[in-house]
Formats: sequence, C-alpha cells, structure tokens
Amino acid sequence: MLKLLIFFFLLCITSLHAEIDAEKLDKLNVEALLVKNLASNEILYSKEALREVQPASLTKIMTTILAIEQGDLNRSVVITKEMLQVEPTKAGYKEGEVFVLDDLIKAALIKSDNDAAMAIAISVGGTLENFTKMMNEKASSIGMIDTVFTNPCGFDIGNHHSTPQDLLVLAEYAIKNSIFNDITRLNQHIYYSLNTSRKFVALTHNQLLNQYEYAVGVKTGYTSKAGPCLIARAKKDGNDCLIIMLNSKENRWKAAKEIFEQVFVPKEDVLASL
Repeated sequence: MLKLLIFFFLLCITSLHAEIDAEKLDKLNVEALLVKNLASNEILYSKEALREVQPASLTKIMTTILAIEQGDLNRSVVITKEMLQVEPTKAGYKEGEVFVLDDLIKAALIKSDNDAAMAIAISVGGTLENFTKMMNEKASSIGMIDTVFTNPCGFDIGNHHSTPQDLLVLAEYAIKNSIFNDITRLNQHIYYSLNTSRKFVALTHNQLLNQYEYAVGVKTGYTSKAGPCLIARAKKDGNDCLIIMLNSKENRWKAAKEIFEQVFVPKEDVLASL
C-alpha cells in the first residue's frame, strides 16, 4: 500500500511539474501552437497541429542541417550572381567573394541571411533545383508527411508549406546535432570574406537569447503571409521544452517565456501545493 501511495505521489509531482494552463494558451492570438516537454516526450499543448502553414525562415533549419550533415564545413564557397538573387534579410555579399561554408551556415541560422542560405543551397546541392530536391527527400525520410519545400530561404514561392507537427519533427531532428545546437545558442557571429577581408556581423533575431536565461535556441521566421514565427527551446532543472509558434499576433518572446515558466514549475512549489 505504501509503495502504491509513493507511486501516485510521484506521478502527481511529475504531472504538476509540466502542467499547462490550456485556457490561457487558448486565448493567445496565434494561428498554431505546439508545446512539447522533450524530457518526458509529452505534448503539453496543441493548437492546429496539422494546419497547413507557411514556415518562413524556419525553413533554414532544413537548409542548414543538410549542410552540416554533408560535412566539410571548412571548405570555401565562391559567391555567384545566382546566390545574390534574394530579398532581405541579406548579409550583402558581392559576386566573387569567398567564404567558409561554416560561416554561411551561421549567418543563415543566426541572422537568417537569405544570401547565405542560397549560397549554402547551391554550393551543397550543385544547383538550386537539386538542393530543393534534397530538402524534400530529407523531409520525407524523417517523417515530415505534409511539407513541400520550394526554396532554401523560406520565401512564399509556389507550394512552399509545412505544418506545425512537421516543424516539430524537423526541430527535434535538428537539435540532436551538437553543431546545430551550438550555433543556435549564439547571439552573434563575426566572420570575414577570405579574399576581400570584408567583415560581417551576424546578430541573432531570437530575442529570447538575451531576455530569458534558460533559452537555448532555435530559430525565428517571418514573411507577410507566414507572419511572425518561432521555434524556441529552453532547458531548466532537467526539463527540456520546445515551442512551435506560427503566425503570432502576440509578442513572441513574452508568450514563449510565459509558456516555458508554466512548464518549469519549481519542484518546491509543487510539493507545497500537495
């Protein structure tokens, strides 16, 4: 009997440690929202998980993980005219400049530079078309069942779309890679063109990294159709939480921080409430 009571006591603590105020989250003005406790592998909240959405620059998670996995991150990439045919955000490369692939990956992930993402795609895939094919093949292989990529940047071109559930799959896959994780934790990255010595500074768009001490990545995104998007991760006291937020009319950073705080209920508070 005592063992049974202890079991239910521990179960109660575990449940309360990851409790979500669903009514409060229901009121958030966001198109779609997923909250997962990676430590317990539990979906804590789900809104419109299967809704077709524009992923915006969250797309660059796929772009960069493909580049990371192919290896040879120290090889040189020569910037071509095709790589520069993108819209802002851009680093401002010039045709003929040479960069280390690792720097381009960091520029695409940290500052979300579209010329960096395009340079990655063409250098890794050989052609833009081939790299897009690689993106879709990878998506299929990791279980993204309702996603179509048409470009490496996240532009709303053609049938470029995903779902919150698929983006969760992508994020969970990418964060298993230590190189990817190390990059998405960075507030900035300073690098130089190899042949012109021009200096570039990639500053993060992820304000959580400066505002919330437990934040550890992952990626922001925005287009006029997609709206403000965010995949955010935070870790505290053995808990590991991932948030997928699409087309938010809320302050993304404030909303994400409040969600994390709900998940990271201090153990002493849980005990006091029993």
